Amino acid sequence: MPLALDAAAQDLLFHQAHTARAFTDEPVTDEQVRAIYDLIKLAPTAHNSSPLRVTLLRSAEAKARLLPLLSEGNRAQTAAAPLTAILSLDLRFHEKLPKLFPVVPDLKDLAYADPEGRERAGLLSTGLQIGYFVLGVRAAGLAAGPMSGFDAGAVDKEFFGDGRQRALVVVNIGRPGDTAYNPRLPRLDFDEAVSVL
Repeated sequence: MPLALDAAAQDLLFHQAHTARAFTDEPVTDEQVRAIYDLIKLAPTAHNSSPLRVTLLRSAEAKARLLPLLSEGNRAQTAAAPLTAILSLDLRFHEKLPKLFPVVPDLKDLAYADPEGRERAGLLSTGLQIGYFVLGVRAAGLAAGPMSGFDAGAVDKEFFGDGRQRALVVVNIGRPGDTAYNPRLPRLDFDEAVSVL
């Protein structure tokens, strides 16, 4: 077998996992969320910068602030999900570098002083962490419903009024409901997507 993961783990994380659109009302516990974070915090990021920030919306009041900012087709599933996460880029992630990359104490000033360059660099690392986040949710035996259909500027203003964070993805989290999954769509074959030089 070419993979170290057994078949059950492959199914949990990849083969049987889908983007979920409906959830049961079973709550997602604080312990599950902490366990997910303990996995995903190990994602590779440039200079160990870890620019992802996670804002969890559990209460009806918090969801009510988000729902009008979502595309209409995403509102009902978000309202019904037991937990919703806004995954964002911390635009001042470099301030944590003395802790996260202590081998170069002044790295935050050397490599990340320019705000535009810092944002470009942070987007790639945050994207890697977002992929890990979805896998972490699946590893907890839960389903993830990541969405990009929302007004990012309005979400930033509503939830991150200080301008420090930039929302990238909204993810609904929970146990999948009976109508959670659409049929899986086709994917590219190896030869269509991979070049060997």
